Amino acid sequence: MIDGIAPFFRNVKSKRINWSKIPFADFEESGGLTPEGMDELCADFQQYISSVASAGYNVVTLDDLAHICLFESYPPELTLKLESYRALYRRLFALAAAGGLQVYLTTDLMFFNEAIFKAVGGRLSKVVLWLRERLREVFSEFDGVGGIVFRFGESDGSDVKSDFRSRLILRRPAQARFIIKKLLPVFAELGKNMVFRIWSIGAYRIGDLLWNPSTFDLVFKKIKSKNLIISIKYGESDFFRYLRTNPLFFHSDHKKIVEFQARREYEGFGLYPSFAGFDCEEHIARLKRTKNVVGISVWAQTGGWGKSRRLTYLRKSPVWVELNIFVLAYIARGGNCAQAVREFCSRFLPEADAGKFIEFLRLSDEVIKQLLYISDFAGRQLFFRRLRLPPTLFVFWDRIMITADVGRILSCLVRDKEKMLAEGREALDKIKQMQEMALEFNLPSEGLDYQLATFEILQAARVYFFAPDDETRPRAAADLTALKENYRLRFSRRYSVRLDFSPAKVSAFAIRRTMPLFLRQQSKYRLVDRLLLLRGGRLSIR
Repeated sequence: MIDGIAPFFRNVKSKRINWSKIPFADFEESGGLTPEGMDELCADFQQYISSVASAGYNVVTLDDLAHICLFESYPPELTLKLESYRALYRRLFALAAAGGLQVYLTTDLMFFNEAIFKAVGGRLSKVVLWLRERLREVFSEFDGVGGIVFRFGESDGSDVKSDFRSRLILRRPAQARFIIKKLLPVFAELGKNMVFRIWSIGAYRIGDLLWNPSTFDLVFKKIKSKNLIISIKYGESDFFRYLRTNPLFFHSDHKKIVEFQARREYEGFGLYPSFAGFDCEEHIARLKRTKNVVGISVWAQTGGWGKSRRLTYLRKSPVWVELNIFVLAYIARGGNCAQAVREFCSRFLPEADAGKFIEFLRLSDEVIKQLLYISDFAGRQLFFRRLRLPPTLFVFWDRIMITADVGRILSCLVRDKEKMLAEGREALDKIKQMQEMALEFNLPSEGLDYQLATFEILQAARVYFFAPDDETRPRAAADLTALKENYRLRFSRRYSVRLDFSPAKVSAFAIRRTMPLFLRQQSKYRLVDRLLLLRGGRLSIR
């Protein structure tokens, strides 16, 4: 399974893009769809489908259910717009079918506008009845839709401009169980699949569903259906490295799919080498111990906030994203990573020596782990409230935060500072080695030049964070200021670098004293978590 949203982003105007779902308002012109826009989209979609089918995928997901289901209480102008979307999606579904791919629709639980909220109010029972009617109508009108992928645990941000906005309605495990049990009969009756994604951002009692077996059981235990598929990210957090394989894959016999990300939102958005094959091969090898993992779900364009405007398979498509897409499908179908890379080279990089290219990818993997992440911190499993703490703290999406406060926190978390400085220097040398190798493969130098400039800032940040004395820190601050200015002039779609060298507001003593209270080294909750950190959040959906 792979997302199919890339064609919808061709004309997005925003400087920094939210890649979490299709920006419908940007796709529309004067509040509606134009024949020219639909034709352009369909041409892009056909090209995209051909590429992902060739890479080994058989299901494509599209946003979203809200834009193709009708409701009698909608105002006439919205109904007319949705009829245009329904006509467009019929064309997209036909193109997918012609390319050998089935379509699944995505949706948030739950999307609203004034008419919907007036009909269902704040009652979950009414939401279920409303959704059942919409699902029946969509499955009846669009037979090519094989299933629905439900996302819960997140809601649209203030940046989303659309006729529909999602909001959190599932806050307790019992509510999720209720809605699944009420909706599943529709899927079973019509022979469709209900894919329930258990990702959440940690909000409310259900916020630990991604990793907590107790919460998982409260939602799914004794729900038996061949039409239910549970979709789980490969680790206990978002798409980071240094994560163990999510234990929930081994926890029950429900059908499951594992989520991977080819366009790595926390590792450059495909603008420089960020090969996921080696880590994903290890996860898939572990998952072979269970017989209930029925497939993979790969994000080719979805995820994160970023300035890059490259579109997978369509506009300046990053070779590193295409490589990840290909390799993930190849491994999932039973091959190994080395075989997948060799096959990719034979098809798309005939000038590259496959053995040397695998060595190049090994180096790229080490560079990411040694310098984008701080291994001494990233390798530790730490939990805060209902979330597994991200293994990177000062680099997030396309933002780099270099401040005295960040440095103080990292200094308290990182044990072997000198080793982290040495790893960073080693990683920079490896990037230079990769630059030389890339010339042999006839790969463009732009991505590696960008990576080297970015990672030089990350290494200078380490020197500033972990400086052994007061004399080193001012020199590191001066180096960072110069590097940032040069970086700004060289690259337009770059990381945003925030520098703030004012004195830290929190003392190291305070951090070290309070850290054991807030952070735990196992997923299981402590008494202090239950008494002090997990309280709060009144329910508004009943």
